[in-house]
Amino acid sequence: MKLLESPLSELRVSNVVLGLMRINNLDDDQIRDLVAAARDEGINVLDHADIYGGDHGCERRFGDAVRPTGADRESMIIQSKVGIRQGYFDFSAEHIAESVDESLRALRTDYLDILLLHRPDTLVEPEEVAAAFDKLHEAGKVRHFGVSNHTPGQIELLKRSVRQPLAYNQVQLSITHAPLFAAGIAANMAGLDQSIDRDNGLLDYCRLNDITLQAWSPFQKGFFDGVFLGDRENYPELNDAIDELAEKYGVTPTGIAVAWITRHPAGIQVVLGTTKPDRVRESAAGSEVPLTRQEWYRLFTAAGYRVP
Repeated sequence: MKLLESPLSELRVSNVVLGLMRINNLDDDQIRDLVAAARDEGINVLDHADIYGGDHGCERRFGDAVRPTGADRESMIIQSKVGIRQGYFDFSAEHIAESVDESLRALRTDYLDILLLHRPDTLVEPEEVAAAFDKLHEAGKVRHFGVSNHTPGQIELLKRSVRQPLAYNQVQLSITHAPLFAAGIAANMAGLDQSIDRDNGLLDYCRLNDITLQAWSPFQKGFFDGVFLGDRENYPELNDAIDELAEKYGVTPTGIAVAWITRHPAGIQVVLGTTKPDRVRESAAGSEVPLTRQEWYRLFTAAGYRVP
């Protein structure tokens, strides 16, 4: 498992993250087995959100099952997200602070290593966010901060008031959902949909500003449209290429899907959403596969993107 230097947080983070959004219906032993499988593979980042499982449900299941304390807690990098409420977004200082306190109780820990703002709130008042972050940081409840699904402009707006570095940005990314890469590759090509910049130059902005990107839904076709792995009806060429590379590198197709993201020099973390320990192991095995440039672009074009 490759560890990445996170310049703005000074953390050494695994390039695969265990996402825990689906553990609400697992029993304690299943949760412990899932976390143990990740830890055994060198995964040190565990991803939560207050809305996962409804009202801190997944955080509570994790805390009840794992009860992280002492050296075990110090070896984990626990991150959570805040801001999505039932039917609206809320980046008010009051909600951020209250939700973090509830997350800490649910997770049975005294602090979060990382707190992310979960999707942009167009009614955001940066001074409110700054006040909440200052309070949480000074109290030792949150050590590092970031955002999720934010554009460069939205990050810059927050930075006018927020004193702490915004070290992370979690965005959707997979081989078949890659506008983050695709628009730049097809820049200035009139009439080609791929050339439309849907992220406002986010990839280059994050690289220029030392912000670590985290890729959620790394196996999804689109926005929760199912996985592309094994979908030969819609992606026959892509799956043929994945299977061929999986055989070459001695990993599973899951591993190749992970490798396609971790191969990028931006140092992107892959956020898993699986509840299966074997899938965690397969993903970890692919995280250091050294895809060549030709192989990387072969998968990109097999997914339907253009290389001009």
